[in-house]
Amino acid sequence: MAAAGLMTLSALAQPQLSKDNIDEVLAAMTLQEKATLLVGGARAAIVNGVTSGTAHQVPGAAGNTRPIERLGIPGTVLADGPAGLRISPTREGANQTFYCTGFPVGTLLASSWDTALVEEVTNAMGEEVHEYGVDVLLAPGMNIHRNPLCGRNFEYFSEDPLLSGKMAAAYVRGIQKNDVGTSIKHYAVNNQETNRNENDARVSERALREIYLKNFEIAVKESAPWTVMSSYNQLNGEYTQQKKDLLTTILRDEWGYKGIVMTDWGNKAGTVKSAWSGNDLMEPGNQNEIDRIVAGVQDGSLDIKDVDRNVRRMLEYIVKTPSFKNYKFSNKPDLKAHAAVARRAAGEAMVLLRNEGVLPLKGGQKMALYGVSALDFVAGGTGSGDVNKAYVVNMEEAMTGAGFTLDKTLSDYYKSFIAYDKAQQALSGAVSNWFSRRKLAEIAIPENAIQTGARNNDVAVIVIGRNAGEGADRRMVDDFELTNIERDLVRNVSTAYHAAGKKVIVVLNVGGVIETNSWKNLVDAILLPWSPGQEGANAVADVLTGKVNPSGKLPMTFPVNFMDHPSSANFPFNYVRQQNQGFGRGPQQPVKDVDYTEYEEGIYVGYRYFSTAGVQVSYPFGYGLSYTSFSYTKPSVKATADGFTATVTVTNTGSVAGKEVVELYVTAPEAGLAKPACELKAFAKTRELKPGESQTLTMTVRNYDIASFNEANSAWEAPAGVYAVHFASNVEDVRASAVYTLRKAQSWKTNNLFELNVPLEEITVTRK
Repeated sequence: MAAAGLMTLSALAQPQLSKDNIDEVLAAMTLQEKATLLVGGARAAIVNGVTSGTAHQVPGAAGNTRPIERLGIPGTVLADGPAGLRISPTREGANQTFYCTGFPVGTLLASSWDTALVEEVTNAMGEEVHEYGVDVLLAPGMNIHRNPLCGRNFEYFSEDPLLSGKMAAAYVRGIQKNDVGTSIKHYAVNNQETNRNENDARVSERALREIYLKNFEIAVKESAPWTVMSSYNQLNGEYTQQKKDLLTTILRDEWGYKGIVMTDWGNKAGTVKSAWSGNDLMEPGNQNEIDRIVAGVQDGSLDIKDVDRNVRRMLEYIVKTPSFKNYKFSNKPDLKAHAAVARRAAGEAMVLLRNEGVLPLKGGQKMALYGVSALDFVAGGTGSGDVNKAYVVNMEEAMTGAGFTLDKTLSDYYKSFIAYDKAQQALSGAVSNWFSRRKLAEIAIPENAIQTGARNNDVAVIVIGRNAGEGADRRMVDDFELTNIERDLVRNVSTAYHAAGKKVIVVLNVGGVIETNSWKNLVDAILLPWSPGQEGANAVADVLTGKVNPSGKLPMTFPVNFMDHPSSANFPFNYVRQQNQGFGRGPQQPVKDVDYTEYEEGIYVGYRYFSTAGVQVSYPFGYGLSYTSFSYTKPSVKATADGFTATVTVTNTGSVAGKEVVELYVTAPEAGLAKPACELKAFAKTRELKPGESQTLTMTVRNYDIASFNEANSAWEAPAGVYAVHFASNVEDVRASAVYTLRKAQSWKTNNLFELNVPLEEITVTRK
C-alpha cells in the first residue's frame, strides 16, 4: 500500500508542461523522450514520394508530433495544404462529412496583387484549420517560378521574390489570426519536381540571396510563421535539411526567425546532421530517426546541447497550439461563408489577357461551350495541394446560372464522352485519387458541327484545361503548347463564328503558363482564371458578365516560346525516369537537370531577363486588362531616413467602376554590380474607383530593398547615384516616372557562406 502511494506521489511530482515552465520540463525529459519529440509520429503509405497521412487525431492529416503524456506534452496535428485544408472527408463511425473549402490556388491569389484580399481568404481558410482540430497548415508553398514547367507552380506565387514574399506574408498572417500555425515551404530552391528528393540545385550566392531566399526573408520578417519546412533537394552539394548555414546562420542569425524548422515528408539518413544544423522536427517520422538521435548523443557525434536547443523550440511551439490549449473544436466551420469568400477572391484576381470589344457579355445569349474542361473543370492541382471539397462548379452550371442558354447538343456530346471515359477507366481498373487524378484530354469536334453551332448560337466560349501536381513536372509538348486537337478547335471555332459575325472567348483553366502567342490573335477575348477553386466557374461567369470587373495581373511572364526562358536550357522538360531508377534515386551516372541542375541564369529569372535582354514576350509580367481605364498623375518620390516614399494619383478615366494595381519598378545606376533593367520594389492596389474618382497611393522602399548582393564582400550594397523610379501598369507599360538620389553608398554585411562545390558559369545579360 505504501509503495503504491509513493508511485502516485512520484507521478504527481513530474512537471506538466505550461508556457512558463519549459526549462523545467526540458530538464525532466529523458534522452529517449527528447529524441521522440524531435521525430513525427504519423507514418503512412507513400505514393510517388508523398505521404498520405493518418494522424489519429484528425484522419487524413499529413502528420503529427508525438505526445509525451508523462510530462503533459500533447501531440499536435499537421495538415496540407496551400489551397485549403486537406483531411479525410469521411470517418469510420461518423455520419458527418468533413469537407473543406477549395480556395483559389496560390498563383491566382498572387494575381490579385492584393495583400488584404489574400489575408481575408486565408483567414477563412484558417478558421477551417482551427475548427477541424488541426494545429499547423503546411502552407503556403512559395518557391520561385524559375521555369514555367515546374509541376507545383500552381501552388506557388510568382517569378518575382518581392511579390512572392508579400503574398506569403499576407497568407501567413491570415491563417495565424486563428490561433493556428503555418509552415512556409519549401526552403529552399525547390524549383523542379523531377528527382526532387535528390536533385542538387547549383546556385550562386547572389542568385540565392536576391531571388530564391529573398521571398522567404520577407515572409519571416513580416509574418513570423510558426514553422518553416526544409525542402527535399540538395543545394550546392548538401541537402537543405542538413545545411546549417541555411537553417541557422541565415534563417535564425541573420533574419531573426524564432519558430521551428521541420523536414519535408521523408526519411533521409542524415538525421544527426539535420538536428545539428537546426532542423527541429523530422517528418513524417520513423523509429530509426529517433534511434539515430539517441545514438548520436551516446557516441558523441551529436551534442546534447543541440538536442536541447531543438527540444526547447519544439516545446515553445507546442504551448502555442490549440491542442495544448485543449481547444474544443466544433468540426463545423462556416463552409457556406467561405465558399462566398473563395468566389469573390477568384473573380477579383482573374487576369483578362485580351478583350477586343466582346466583354462583358450581355445576359440571355445563346452560348456554345467548347472544350471538355467546360465540364471537367479544374478547381486545383493534385498531390498535397488537393482539397477534399463537397463540390466543384463547372462552366455549364455557372453559365446557365448566369442566364445563358447553352447548346444542348454540344453539352450532350461532352457528357457522353466523359461517361464513356469513366466506363473505360473502370473496365481497365484504373485508380484515380488525390495524388494522381487524371485530366481528360480534349476531344475533337467535327467542323460541320462547329459551323452548325455558329449558326445557332450568339457566342462561343472555349475552355482550355490543364492540371499539374506534386511529384512530376509538366511537358513542353501537348502541355505548355496546345495539343493538335486544341489548336484545331481554336482555329475552326474562330473561323466559323467570325464568318457569322460572332465572337469567340477563351477561358484558360490552367495551373501554369501555357503558350499563347501563336493563337491569341485568332480569338476575341482571353480570360485567365488559373485553377480558381470550387466556386471558380461561378467567378468566371461573374467576370464574363461584368458583375465583377477583373483587376488581376500576371505574377509571371508568358513567353513567346518555352526556350526563350534562360532557365529552359537547364530544366528537365523532356525527361522520363526509368522505372528501375526509383522515385528518389538517380541513375548510376549523374544526369544533367535531373541529378543536378545548373542555375546558369543567375539573377535573370523571368522579367529580369526578358526586360534586360530585350526579348519579346507574349504577355509581360504584371499585365492585366480591365473593363475601364486609368490614368497615373502627380508622381512623386521623397527621401526618408532609410529610403524613399513614392506616391502617385490614380484616376478611373473609364465608364465603369474598377480597381487598379500600380507596380513600382526601380532602375539602378550603372555603378557597381551588373543589374537587371528594372526590378519590382513595391506595389499597391486602389480601392474600387467609380468613374472619375481618384486615389493617391503611397509606397515605401528602403535602401536595403534596392541593394544587390556582392559575393566578394559578403554584403548587400546600394551604390550612390540616381535611381529611376517607374510607376507602371505592367513591366512594359510605364505610366509615370520620378527619380531617387542616394547620395552615399550603403552596405549591409552578412556571413560568408555558400562556397560552391563546383564552378558555376552564369550567363551575362547586357541592358538593351
